[in-house]
Amino acid sequence: MLTVVGCLVEAHDLRLVALAAAICGLSALTTVFLVSHSRRADGWMQASWLYVAAGAGGSGIWATHFIAMLAYAPGLPGGYDIALTALSLIIAIILVGSGLSLAVLVGGGLAAWTGGALLGLGIAAMHYTGMAAYEIAGTKAWDPVAVAISLVLGALLGGAALATRFGDKGVRRQLPGALLLVLAICGHHFTAMGAVTITPDPTVVVSATAVPNSWLAIAVALASFAILLFAGAALALDVRDRRQAVREADRLRSLANAAVEGLMVCTGDTIVSANHSFARLVGLPQEALAGASLSAFLPAEAARLALASQPERPVEAELRQADGGLVPVEVIMQTVEHAGQPHYAVAVRDLRARRQAEHQIHFLAHHDVLTGLANRASFSKRLEQVMRDADSTQRKLAVLCLDLDRFKEVNDLFGHAAGDAMLESVARIVTGELSGNQMMARLGGDEFAVLMPCEGPSEAGRLAERILEALRSGKAEESGPQIATSIGIALYPDDADERASLLNYADTALYRAKSEGRGTYRFFEARMGMEVRDRRLLEHDLRHAVARGEMHLVYQPQTDVGSGEVTGFEVLLRWKHPERGLVSPAVFIPIAEESDAILQIGEWVLREACREAASWPKPLTVAVNVSAVQIHSPHLVGLVHEILLQTGLAPHRLDVEVTETALIRDPSRALLTLRQLKSLGLRIAMDDFGTGYSSLSNLRSFPFDKIKIDGSFVRAVDSNEQTAAIVRSVLGLGRGLRLPVLAEGVETDAELSFLAAEHCHAAQGYLMGRPSPIGEFARHTHGVEPVAVDEQKVA
Repeated sequence: MLTVVGCLVEAHDLRLVALAAAICGLSALTTVFLVSHSRRADGWMQASWLYVAAGAGGSGIWATHFIAMLAYAPGLPGGYDIALTALSLIIAIILVGSGLSLAVLVGGGLAAWTGGALLGLGIAAMHYTGMAAYEIAGTKAWDPVAVAISLVLGALLGGAALATRFGDKGVRRQLPGALLLVLAICGHHFTAMGAVTITPDPTVVVSATAVPNSWLAIAVALASFAILLFAGAALALDVRDRRQAVREADRLRSLANAAVEGLMVCTGDTIVSANHSFARLVGLPQEALAGASLSAFLPAEAARLALASQPERPVEAELRQADGGLVPVEVIMQTVEHAGQPHYAVAVRDLRARRQAEHQIHFLAHHDVLTGLANRASFSKRLEQVMRDADSTQRKLAVLCLDLDRFKEVNDLFGHAAGDAMLESVARIVTGELSGNQMMARLGGDEFAVLMPCEGPSEAGRLAERILEALRSGKAEESGPQIATSIGIALYPDDADERASLLNYADTALYRAKSEGRGTYRFFEARMGMEVRDRRLLEHDLRHAVARGEMHLVYQPQTDVGSGEVTGFEVLLRWKHPERGLVSPAVFIPIAEESDAILQIGEWVLREACREAASWPKPLTVAVNVSAVQIHSPHLVGLVHEILLQTGLAPHRLDVEVTETALIRDPSRALLTLRQLKSLGLRIAMDDFGTGYSSLSNLRSFPFDKIKIDGSFVRAVDSNEQTAAIVRSVLGLGRGLRLPVLAEGVETDAELSFLAAEHCHAAQGYLMGRPSPIGEFARHTHGVEPVAVDEQKVA
């Protein structure tokens, strides 16, 4: 027996379930909008809006039900009776319209609850009529208790939806009623679906006239389209009403702006009249100001003298309010005639907002907007001051540099909002560990610094340990990612006696902490500076390595496991530094990726590999590794296309190898790039499968043509049962997906025999050939024996 709720995950298409939920929400919000408009209308316009609301609500409920039914795939033949299906739509529209009409036309709480209950019963009538229309090769049994619960649930929630006040304008005001209506529809639907049990029965034959799912999908799509039209109409009406309201408000505001400032007409020290803005500013009724003394509100004699001596020029003063409070104002005076007598008009402008803005600007100039911490400028100024204090007191000073571990991955995987929340949490948590004479600042991005006067390094170390422990136990939010950081510490004056060097040394210690496992802290040591300098020199030389001819390519054969025939080569990059000698790719590739030099190097590798492969008489393939930086470059596809045209290499002979880590940062961008590359005719291979971020969903989502098993799984595969099981699983997965599998790292005949027995397609490793200059493989590429070349083999 099959129960719908029990097999929600296994027998439902969750995408269609999500679509049903979206349609439900859209139709509920549309219905609420339309009912809101009908309540503000009268006569035949009100009836027209109710007709439209009935159509929108009824068709939305009907579409929600049948989309959810289409999502259910029990694996049995089925269809829908066309007459009952159409009847279910008519029932939904009539009963929904009746309920809405009763709630709107009669009015009052009782009518709203009664109309909502009628709407809920309409949902039930539509649902069970629709279920009656569902023909399937089996028998349906109903649980009367669950059926009763579904009826009560739909009626109660429907009544609550219409009883909620949503006649006001604005989407936010409509949401409670729409949400209750969604709960009424979904609550009834899933409760009612839980009431049915389907028992497969091969003797039951689905009627030949039953509408198949595909035709029903078209009908539901049309209904959904109608809902969208209703939503567009409702939205257009709402936008129109909003614009009218804004225009009215603008007109009123324009009239008010003519007297935004406080205005008084005075003679001598006596106020003759004042406007409403001035009355509000001093906190008195407007009529109480006539005859009052100006000096009672402007007590400063200097301000009054300045106004008298400099008319028509603004003077800053303090205005006394009725409760005795003082307000900063700007006052300007001008001579006028009033009732045929000379008077003077005084305009008073409230400066509180300006002063607050000035304070905010001053704060922003010295603090980070997101975290509220001191910014780099404030930190540098404070550091200079504390260094002078340390000199006078003969104490030491510690600078702790903090950098969040893998913060970029947090932004990529969880979004920038989660990243901002993490930064705020770090500021809050670390500040809670500091004492009054210590200071934290955000220097930029995910980089923070802490300033700590201390007696020696042990105090700084204890603070670093407290910070690390506090951050380990804290999260950006309850379900957010774990916070992790590394800390570098430099001491003044032990490590440096000037500000820039002290910060650089703390940053160098931070880099060491990250390179030694992250989540820890390190003090600066003199040798660290040498290592950082060495890395920077290596990065500088790497940028010029291609132009200087220091890079060269080696090739490793890829062979067919069954026949032993060479089918292609993987291109591997080698760097022979003029002073350091051969530099391992494990050393210079990460540096190239961090500095973006990989774009230039990757272009050279791709161009040289394609040029070389195009010269082979035998049409063997050539495989080139592409890094994450290249995958996310907007110019990669155009570059590959240009190289293929220039070299004349057939696209199907080029394999682009991508590791799954290259897809993590921006999956949608990576997917677009891989699809565009595949459209050129070349092939995409998943490299190092089984390591890093390996996910079966990536095999389904991305257009891979080949799987490469990482060599760590092939090693000793003939003697390690766990390794053998993993390799068998990957090979079976490849057969199931119809993707050829290539095993890397094959070094022994026993490993090759195992792969042959398991029907692996291709292999690559030292057993078939070490990475060597392409001239060593001339018998495979040109059908001749290799020519003598300089020894450049690199294992």
